[in-house]
Amino acid sequence: MPGGNEKSVKALKEVWRRAENSLCADCGKPDPDWASSTLGVFICLSCSGIHRNIPSISKVKSLKMDHWDDAQVQFLAHHGNAVTKATYEAHIPIYYYQPTYNDCQVLREQWIRAKYERKEFTKPGKQLPYSDGVKEGILWKRGRDNGQFLPRKFLLSEREGCLKYFTKQDAKEPKVIIKIDVINATFQPVKIGNPNGLQITYLKDNKTRNIFVYHENGKEVVDWFNAIRSVQFHYLKVAFPIASDNELKSRLTRNFLKEGYMEKTGPKQKEAFKKRWFTLDHRRLMYFKDPLDAFAKGEVFVGSRENGYSVQKGLPSGTQGNFSWHYGLTIVTPDREYLFTCETETDQLDWITAFTSVVNQPMIPQEYAIEAYFKVKS
Repeated sequence: MPGGNEKSVKALKEVWRRAENSLCADCGKPDPDWASSTLGVFICLSCSGIHRNIPSISKVKSLKMDHWDDAQVQFLAHHGNAVTKATYEAHIPIYYYQPTYNDCQVLREQWIRAKYERKEFTKPGKQLPYSDGVKEGILWKRGRDNGQFLPRKFLLSEREGCLKYFTKQDAKEPKVIIKIDVINATFQPVKIGNPNGLQITYLKDNKTRNIFVYHENGKEVVDWFNAIRSVQFHYLKVAFPIASDNELKSRLTRNFLKEGYMEKTGPKQKEAFKKRWFTLDHRRLMYFKDPLDAFAKGEVFVGSRENGYSVQKGLPSGTQGNFSWHYGLTIVTPDREYLFTCETETDQLDWITAFTSVVNQPMIPQEYAIEAYFKVKS
């Protein structure tokens, strides 16, 4: 237990037990056991490490192991997560991505710095680097064929409703123009091999194309991410004027439901199973030879249970294809069954959980159009 006189230890326990302090103030992780004696917030171990890197703003101490004097306990009692959030999170733009404990380091660090160091959300109407509808700059982009990261100029424009990139600084014409309504962006530090790695995906002729980028500066790459969300939000606001802000927010960038290796066989279910990298992006299950491929080798539409889709543990009896992994699962669609194997039982159960969450959701009108496209294609 924390050191200090008996009275201050008891007072600290009481503040710590308040419902408002039961989750980390920065990432929402349950049961935080650290606190900032200068900001008055209760935080988890991981976020405390980020606070420790901003010593001019935040001094952190363990609630279990460190000594807390009476003045510090009083400070915590008068602040706490609710009071401090009311100040530092007073005016967060609706589109700004607020990371959770499941998100990567760069997102969480820039969120913490944006709140307490840069005070981006304390005043209404503050000009923010991702809020003015246009952003231009250099991002290091992975070459589609050679795998090298090279500097490329990117231009995001709300007025034009698109993101462009140029192969040369002084190029007049962009290499690619991506409409803002078909873009997704998600941080992928492990896959890209860079702590600031960002995967931008978009639909081209109803097929998913991947672009992998990073910036050396964590703030800059997170600003790009939130600028994309800002432009998307304002585009949706015009396209769907009667939708609520929260409804629109739910349609901005999204993290993939699950990624990883599985083995798959072909439609005859007699071919050898081949190892592929799979990405489940809501109702699109894509598979790639390599996790950093620009285009998927194939895509499977995963609809809803009421439309004849389901996921089953194991493979149909009599499956003939050779497979080296033995934890099977089957995706049943109205047209055919897709067979996969996983390396471990944990992987198998995680994939089944992810697929189940998708098939249990009713399809929205736009998804029927996507389903129709997949049926025509197959």
